[in-house]
Amino acid sequence: MRFSSRVGSTKLNPIAQAEAEARNRGIALGSVNDSNPTKHGLAPSQVPGIYTAEPRGPLTARRQLAEFLTQRNREETNRLQVPTIVGEDSGHSTVSSAAQRDTFETVDPDRLYLLSSTSEAYTWLFKLMCDPGDIVLGPKPGYPLIESIGGLENVDTLEYQLQFDGSWFIDVVWLRELLESPKGRKVQAIVLINPNNPTGSYVKGAEREALVRLCREHDVAIIADEVFYDYALQPFAGNRRLAGEPGALTFALDGFSKLLAAPHAKVGWIQVSGPEDLVAEAQRRLDIIADDYLPFSDIIAARMPELLAAVPGQLARVQQRTRANLVRLHAVLEADEAGLVSVLRAEGGWNVLLRFPSVIDENTLVLRLIRDFNLTGQPGYYFDMTENGYLAVSLLPEPDVFERNIRAVLESVSREIGQ
Repeated sequence: MRFSSRVGSTKLNPIAQAEAEARNRGIALGSVNDSNPTKHGLAPSQVPGIYTAEPRGPLTARRQLAEFLTQRNREETNRLQVPTIVGEDSGHSTVSSAAQRDTFETVDPDRLYLLSSTSEAYTWLFKLMCDPGDIVLGPKPGYPLIESIGGLENVDTLEYQLQFDGSWFIDVVWLRELLESPKGRKVQAIVLINPNNPTGSYVKGAEREALVRLCREHDVAIIADEVFYDYALQPFAGNRRLAGEPGALTFALDGFSKLLAAPHAKVGWIQVSGPEDLVAEAQRRLDIIADDYLPFSDIIAARMPELLAAVPGQLARVQQRTRANLVRLHAVLEADEAGLVSVLRAEGGWNVLLRFPSVIDENTLVLRLIRDFNLTGQPGYYFDMTENGYLAVSLLPEPDVFERNIRAVLESVSREIGQ
């Protein structure tokens, strides 16, 4: 697998090499130019303690997070009992089903990177995997974040289309043809949103198996954005996280923004997994990026136990709201005599897609919402839907507000059709 030439391509100088050898022998070196004020009794009372500058994030916080993720994985494994995936050897080490199951369940804190957000995680991973002009594949429909960050990193992004046939699916055949083409040699990573936003579709079991094999064969890394994973709505059987996937180099993203329904809680993480040789090389280079940025604050790390303890309650609270509003949405649509609006099956997340007659322009509908109801919205073309006639709707509002929003959409559609 080819990593970016931007990161980790230079050899260690003799001093850095000697320092590394000393660390490997367990020797703690002092420094005549130690400029860390917290080591010299100069830390402020508001932020006591000694700063240790751990690039991956404070070890104590990573251990707490690893324990939380391991317990969650075991609960999900016991609940789902989904068989693990074992692919053919492609020059990298493979493991047995039993070992894979343990890999999925047990999270190693040394495989975790703490940082401020999943957006920042994307920037790190684009730096890690891509030279300028390399390609990252992203799903469409989808949130436009990947293209925006790709542009900032001088990385080209190429969409792979999610198809809808009663449910959303990934066209794996198209992806294989792309990766086997001359253009495919520039592809360094594929982003899998599990579940996707706004379609709400999880990566299905058969898709996952095929994609892992495909990425392994073509030396393509998987970036798995799983921030909405816990918000199941109407899922199919057999869903599973990509976090911990051993069959291909995988970077799984998650964080408190969605787990706590707190976008202002800027804590995200990357979990690295895959064949051991690739993981080792990826982490060697990712450590350089992490060391350059050192983004994670000890002030936040001190609150990790409190924040992790709050996750189950917050998940339950948000799940109750989104699932109840989805039931309410179906009831309102079924009772609507005009029958002009429907909702696409949403497997997970906290947004859904409404479908209305394509003779109504999406901009026209949203402009009517603004004019008649003082409401705005995000039409389908914001997410690169291939056809007109879609509107993204959040399931998060309080029930009365949510129903009022839906009825405003229905009335706006009826007024447009009646003109």
